[in-house]
Amino acid sequence: MRYHSVSTETPYQQNSKTSSDQSSAAPPPPPAAHLKPSVSSPNFLKHFRNNSSGEQSRQAVAKSTSYRSALRKKLHSSSSVPNFLKFLAPVDENNTSDFRNTKSDYKPNLGEADSAYETPVRTRRHSWRQQIFLRVATPQKGCDSPSWHDDYPELGELPPRTPLQPVCEDGSFRTIKEERRRTSKELRELWQKAILQQILLLRMEKENQKLQASENDLLNKRLKLDYEEITPCLKEVTSIWEKMLSMPGRSKTKFDMEKIHSAIGKGVPRHHRGEIWKFLAEQYQLKHQFASKQQPKDTPYKELLKQLTSQQHAILIDLGRTFPTHPYFSAQLGAGQLSLYNILKAYSLLDPEVGYCQGLSFVAGVLLLHMTEEEAFRMLKFFMFDMGLRKQYRPDMTILQIQMYQLSRLLHDYHRDLYNHFEAHEIGPSLYAAPWFLTMFASQFPLGFVARVFDMLFLQGSEVIFKVALSLLGSHKPLILQHESLETIVDFIKCTLPNLGLVQMEKTINQVFEMDISKQLQAYEVEYHVLQDELIDSSLNDNQRMDKLEKANSSLRKQNFDLLEELQVANGKIQNLEVMVGSLLNCESKLKQTVLALELERKALLETVEELRTHSARPIGTPRLARQEHMDASI
Repeated sequence: MRYHSVSTETPYQQNSKTSSDQSSAAPPPPPAAHLKPSVSSPNFLKHFRNNSSGEQSRQAVAKSTSYRSALRKKLHSSSSVPNFLKFLAPVDENNTSDFRNTKSDYKPNLGEADSAYETPVRTRRHSWRQQIFLRVATPQKGCDSPSWHDDYPELGELPPRTPLQPVCEDGSFRTIKEERRRTSKELRELWQKAILQQILLLRMEKENQKLQASENDLLNKRLKLDYEEITPCLKEVTSIWEKMLSMPGRSKTKFDMEKIHSAIGKGVPRHHRGEIWKFLAEQYQLKHQFASKQQPKDTPYKELLKQLTSQQHAILIDLGRTFPTHPYFSAQLGAGQLSLYNILKAYSLLDPEVGYCQGLSFVAGVLLLHMTEEEAFRMLKFFMFDMGLRKQYRPDMTILQIQMYQLSRLLHDYHRDLYNHFEAHEIGPSLYAAPWFLTMFASQFPLGFVARVFDMLFLQGSEVIFKVALSLLGSHKPLILQHESLETIVDFIKCTLPNLGLVQMEKTINQVFEMDISKQLQAYEVEYHVLQDELIDSSLNDNQRMDKLEKANSSLRKQNFDLLEELQVANGKIQNLEVMVGSLLNCESKLKQTVLALELERKALLETVEELRTHSARPIGTPRLARQEHMDASI
């Protein structure tokens, strides 16, 4: 039996008498030439093991003991051996005690002669570091548990818990118990248990990832909706919205617009606002489904993100300027800015004519605060193409000029004194109102107010911007008239007007619901084009004007001929449809006659069925009994 023993006493603790006896009895150590393995080799530990059995003689044991002592001295004298290996075999150069002395710790009753032939117990030295490790390596057996002391009684008193109070490196021994070999069935059960635990851990990890994702979504939603509401929404109004949103097939069902208008006037719940905007967009498309609108290519959003845009530099510059104080967009290249960049990049690729224009980032940002990235992109596309807002973002800005003229005409008709005050100081609407139209008031006003403006935009279209601008300027007219310079007036409109309080903003929103200026806006647009043509005509001479009129006349004649052809084609179609309607009416009359005949036949058949049921209900023997009685009477 192979064993490995280590001395439990340091050279300074050994008995001098025993040390002198053993050193005198031991033969001199062999020369270094006989030490085949190098002290720096990993195989040198093999020479620390004693393979002697009980049948060997005392002389062989003494020889191997001296050989081990020489190895220890060689080990400690070498500079290439690691310190932890020197620790495994401490030695005193004046002491040649062998490992057999450790036998007395476990078997004190055995004599020195018997200890050389008995098989020693496998022991191992434990420093205070190793004993601390044993505490933490087996948590089920705590250091304060009595079972731990039962398993390791030979350790004696526990070492200190801190390295500041060291213990003797040659501490107590403990026996290393031999583990029995497990059977194949036990190993198979252990493997099955390990696999099941691994599967359970993987499932728990997936669930933790889902929980983490949901927590992140909730956190982002809280960050997105971090603004003060203008019109608080009551529970009754919230229940009305939830009922409309939960109706099945809502995307194909037309709702009562008066009911929707009334619900928006009472308020929109902030946590349902994104879903309500999508619902209003669906209702708008159902209402204008046959209107001729310019639609872009139906390119998937994810495909657009894979492409490159020439507007990248302009978009990146404006990211930091879009809602810089909002927590969702404040982080440089954070989640908010990256999502906003993706939306603007995708739209610049979808609509190359517009590309990217300053102001679009605020519109996309407001949408992104209330819905996901892809949904915000769809709503931006709805704004631009279905509602026609893309016209004001074109490079020529012609529509924006028309809008500025319309706003000035509204001020002239509704607030003449304010219009005269602006004209006296040469203040045009482009100085203060251009950001209102390009950003839907999002660049200067609080988000709660902007959200209410977007509520009305989805319901009524772009004319809401004129209503809000006219209401803001009209309600603050006395304060504006107090300023007597261009700088102070513009500064008041840009800086002071957006921060006048929630009550005034709610009043402005209520005024917008009561205004109707659609006819005036159409008239002002026609007026703008007429004035523009007159301005162009005034700059031409007679010959140029004549040439222009001839060209306009020829184009009108061509349009007239085209319309006549279309009218003839339409009349032919109408005649064909009338003939088709006549034939269908004839078929309908024939089908009605057939249906009438079938109903009469059905009625007759029902009567026959009823008679058969009556006959079948009579007893079977009754006719025979009647005939027999009649025959008896005749006889």
